[in-house]
Parts: sequence; C-alpha cells; structure tokens
Amino acid sequence: MSGHFWLTDEQMDRLQPFFPKSRGKPRVDDRRVLPDDLAARSAALERQDGQ
Repeated sequence: MSGHFWLTDEQMDRLQPFFPKSRGKPRVDDRRVLPDDLAARSAALERQDGQ
C-alpha cells in the first residue's frame, strides 16, 4: 500500500462507532482495510449489475 489513506482523521472518527470491537486479539488499522473492502464491494455490485 502506498501509505496514503482515503479518509481524513475526522472522517475516521465519525465512522469508528460502526467498526466491530476487538475480541481478544489486536485489530488491524481500519484505514488499511477499508479501501480493500470498498473495492471488493464495488466489484461485487458491478457483477450483479452485469447479470
């Protein structure tokens, strides 16, 4: 990953209540995971639209 993030600190603070809580093991940085998750969801929606 290039080290830049899609969201600002303020935007991440607003989204924080919607992320799951840690259950025993440390969570990865949500900023690193969020772009991949959004890309996967976008690709899935495009596949659905193509059917």
